[in-house]
Amino acid sequence: MNWLTDVLENDLDPIETREWIESMKAVLDADGPERAHHLLERMVELTRRAGGQLPFQPTTQYINTIPPHLEAKHDGDATLEWRIRSIIRWNAMAMVVKANRKPGDLGGHIASFASGATLYDVGFNHFWRAPSADHPGDILYIQGHSSPGIYARSFLEGRISEDQLNHFRMEVDGKGISSYPHPWLMPDYWQTPTVSMGLGPISAIYQARFLKYLEHRGLIAPSDRKVWCFLGDGETDEPESLGAIGVAGREGLDNLIFVINCNLQRLDGPVRGNGKIIQELEGSFRGAGWNVLKLVWGSYWDPLLARDTDGSLKKVMMDTVDGEYQNCKAFGGAYTRENFFGKTPQTLQLVSNLSDQDITRLNRGGHDPHKVYAAYHSAVHHKGQPTVILAKTVKGYGMGSWGESLNPTHQTKKLDDSAVKAFRDRFQIPISDDKLAEVPFFHPGEKSPEVEYMRSRREKLGGYLPQRRRKTSQELKAPKLEVFERLLKSTGERENSTTMSFVQALNIVLRDKQVGPRCVPIVADEARTFGMEGLFRQIGIYAPHGQKYKPVDADQLMYYREDQAGQVLEEGITEAGAFSSWMAAATSYSSSDQPMLPFYIYYSMFGFQRIGDSAWQAADMRARGFLLGATAGRTTLNGEGLQHEDGHSHLLAGAIPNCKAYDPTFGFEVAVILQHGMQRMLEDQVDEYYYLTLMNENYPHPDMPEGAAEGILKGMYLLKDAGKPKKGELRVQLMGSGTILREAIAAAELLDKDFGVTADIWSCPSFTELRRDGFDAERWNRLNPEAKTPRKAYVTECLEGRQGPAIAATDYVRAFADQIRAFVPMKYTVLGTDGFGRSDTRANLRRFFEVDRYYIAHAAIAALAVEGKMNAKDVARAIKQYKIDTDKSNPTAV
Repeated sequence: MNWLTDVLENDLDPIETREWIESMKAVLDADGPERAHHLLERMVELTRRAGGQLPFQPTTQYINTIPPHLEAKHDGDATLEWRIRSIIRWNAMAMVVKANRKPGDLGGHIASFASGATLYDVGFNHFWRAPSADHPGDILYIQGHSSPGIYARSFLEGRISEDQLNHFRMEVDGKGISSYPHPWLMPDYWQTPTVSMGLGPISAIYQARFLKYLEHRGLIAPSDRKVWCFLGDGETDEPESLGAIGVAGREGLDNLIFVINCNLQRLDGPVRGNGKIIQELEGSFRGAGWNVLKLVWGSYWDPLLARDTDGSLKKVMMDTVDGEYQNCKAFGGAYTRENFFGKTPQTLQLVSNLSDQDITRLNRGGHDPHKVYAAYHSAVHHKGQPTVILAKTVKGYGMGSWGESLNPTHQTKKLDDSAVKAFRDRFQIPISDDKLAEVPFFHPGEKSPEVEYMRSRREKLGGYLPQRRRKTSQELKAPKLEVFERLLKSTGERENSTTMSFVQALNIVLRDKQVGPRCVPIVADEARTFGMEGLFRQIGIYAPHGQKYKPVDADQLMYYREDQAGQVLEEGITEAGAFSSWMAAATSYSSSDQPMLPFYIYYSMFGFQRIGDSAWQAADMRARGFLLGATAGRTTLNGEGLQHEDGHSHLLAGAIPNCKAYDPTFGFEVAVILQHGMQRMLEDQVDEYYYLTLMNENYPHPDMPEGAAEGILKGMYLLKDAGKPKKGELRVQLMGSGTILREAIAAAELLDKDFGVTADIWSCPSFTELRRDGFDAERWNRLNPEAKTPRKAYVTECLEGRQGPAIAATDYVRAFADQIRAFVPMKYTVLGTDGFGRSDTRANLRRFFEVDRYYIAHAAIAALAVEGKMNAKDVARAIKQYKIDTDKSNPTAV
């Protein structure tokens, strides 16, 4: 044991140290590493109890976690699998190269899949189960840039045609396949969208957690189902990639496996050129409670490591940084001999009998199917912890001088004929030289050993992957609108907020025998802020290990009750995590054939603004559920100020095509929207989700006007009809949503009392839906010029024939209500809350942003004056009477 020399050099008692080490070696030889580990843990515990401050070592040696003698044996035909993998590599490369030899610069990526091909191949051939009668199926989060390789596999399986491969990234005519995993574009194929980096990992964590939630609530049977998430080492710089790994460790999500493709490169160059990304990630994941499997070296290194009796090679491996490892693969065997093995005489001697070509062939663990198989086998059988596999690979593997381990490799989309020829030769693809310029796809034939082998492996694993379920097999009936009768009636003298209207509606839904158990109330942290503490006792807070303590408020009616079968997901202060839970629930109909109805309520400012990329991801995933942006509006959340007051979430929501966004004012509007949404998503299985803004301002709520439901859903209805105009009467149309609608109602009273102007009052719960309807009508008319009856926008139908100018006011920026200007058939004035928020009372804030009743009334007088129905003196009188400060600075000024 020559490595002892360094250990004993400055030792206080080298004889005693040698005896301890020899004793431990005897334990290793007799009882194995597990027993040795147990003894060491006890010694560490004893030392710490005596006051010894032993430093925590978050990393291990830079070698494989699983030693060769403990590796599970690969149970497939390795030669045939190499052949299949080579064909897939070729077709993946050909797909991108062919696309980029066409006009249009379609783009695409070769290098990412080139590095990860073996990682995917072993999974598809041996581990990943498809949904079947016998198994619910694994869920795959496939690295977005690797999509060409997944398509290439499906091509050999007969699931994707050659014509589709030829239309890679050409989807407009309906023939093509999408650039990345997009369930919206390929709803029967891709399970999850991942290419917005960082979103795949956090989504996978909360997906795995939600599967445990379904099991603990008795909605699905326990199984060995796994969630597999693939990501690149460069992607781990995204906060979302590692931000929630503590959740997985804390809750023991042993149904979760991360595979991090450590090709040591970001998109532009080394991930940690001056360090070691695998070591860094090992420390992060081990510290978070994960089972870490390092897959660093391939089988060709095993003999060298076995002969490394003095530890010299392991030390060189540890000391070499990733920038140097990149050079070793880029510059070949001679360079590696001199600059890696040449660091010590001992390591140079280890490779003295190897040629430069032999050294080049020393493979990395992520390219060795036997090592990958052993790592996957260990991961799927590990209990009590999530597992991360850190697989070292070469970016652009197989691309030779055009991209193997080079900095620009991620951007490489085109290969010249010589590079294509070298690729063909390396992977032994039977395509003749005269055909190479075409970069043809290669299929070995339906009856070939390769295809039959692939199909037999997938048959054993339940079917093909990826695949996605469009509809749930379970039929659910949404509660009828009549069930919400109490919300459809006036509250009388009692004041209520729309947030409380929602909570009342939620409690009604929870009592529904069919839908109630499917509800998933989600809050990031402040359930009590939203008046939802009653749910704690009623349905409990989900806690995977139950409640191990007596809550401090146990003697109170609404105590904090945690339960393994709890229904509420109280996520803590993590909007990204809470939204990821919402996505898992909102897509459960597809991933688990379990339709769920998630309600995620949060401060509206911390919704789309903070997790907007995830909201787009949810749309791509065809999510179904409700988002509730509470304490919404720029003047409703008084006292909180700039960072909290939302004036633009509806613009962000309106940019998402399948998000239906509403800003209701009254409880009956909330009830109508919720009931309609449940019917659409649960009964009709429409792939859309709903965003409702809710307020914390209390006020009386009227009865629902007869026939108003249809208008509420379309976005606009007549709340108060001033009647048929009398001769000479001045009339205006006042429009609003949310709490500012009440200011419009008050403005109508001022106008009538002070100026004799009457007003029709319109509630507009969704300017977004009105805009969409208007654009639909506009487009139809443009494309049908000879139609006898042109279509009219719903806004136009409502306001056509009404007298006077229209004034719209909301608690959001002017652009929100201004969306419908093209469809308003009269002069249209918009008031809104542009600018930064402030802390103050509601009344002061509305005056500051110029959306209170006085500014609305003044805007109406000014609009009538522009039309010549009133004059400048009337406008000046309104300014004076309503104490409007004309010298006040514009609230939008910066």
